[in-house]
Amino acid sequence: MVLVNYDMLLILQYPQGHWDFVKGHVEDEDLSLEYTALRELAEETGIDDVELVPGFQTRTEYQFSHKGVVIDKQVHWFLGDTEEMVVKLSHEHVGFLWLSWDDAMEQLTFENSKRVLAAAREYYQSR
Repeated sequence: MVLVNYDMLLILQYPQGHWDFVKGHVEDEDLSLEYTALRELAEETGIDDVELVPGFQTRTEYQFSHKGVVIDKQVHWFLGDTEEMVVKLSHEHVGFLWLSWDDAMEQLTFENSKRVLAAAREYYQSR
């Protein structure tokens, strides 16, 4: 999820060292992709007071290798607004930053995430 707080964006540092947005896996009890995004955000950051920005959803796909097995992954991205600033990281992350749109673009590790950020910024600022 691309999370905005007064024109600042939340990005997380993963144990492997890369910087990215909150993301996770759909669980059996999840009612929708939006529910999954909000649940993962709450689990990974402690932030649960979020309003999804209507009309924004995009998807990325990529592959990675885990223990010699190639895994295909799809990520559905949403855009959210919050007034919460306090982040309580889960064990899944080692750091976080609240950054401007431009600084977040520089800090993000993956091109897919930079494309998501560019699309989210265009949508968010055109409302």
